[in-house]
Amino acid sequence: MSVTDDRGDLIELIHRLYACTDDGRFDDLRSVFSEGVKAGAPGGGVVEGQDRLITTLSAAHSTGQRSQHLVHNVLVDVDGDQAGVRADVIAIHCDSDKPEGRIAPEPGLTVSLRLRYEAIRSSEGWRVSRIDGDLLWASNTQPQAVPAS
Repeated sequence: MSVTDDRGDLIELIHRLYACTDDGRFDDLRSVFSEGVKAGAPGGGVVEGQDRLITTLSAAHSTGQRSQHLVHNVLVDVDGDQAGVRADVIAIHCDSDKPEGRIAPEPGLTVSLRLRYEAIRSSEGWRVSRIDGDLLWASNTQPQAVPAS
């Protein structure tokens, strides 16, 4: 396989990660993550292992909500059977219900992330083995709770 093919496969792998998440196909993430995947958790800490990461992602994306991840500025660096990928991701979350008088649900939370992935080539193809990143900005249009007086 050529480096060009590897780059295309790795870009597709990152896009598949978010397509599975947005579609609620969390079991399909087994074709994206390595068994020993490690991911930086929001607020600190690390989530380790394929099952644990899939459970964490599933819990963060409830069935009553929609999400859309826009992936751009993807850069890939292949080094044999290992690779590094950098991508900017805008994640938009909203309730599934359409407000009366509107054509579609309105975004509640939008965040912009700069993410770095490590990937390894396995017998089944490329798999994400590590995810880290930075939150660049957030916009929350959901009503805030009024503090009790």
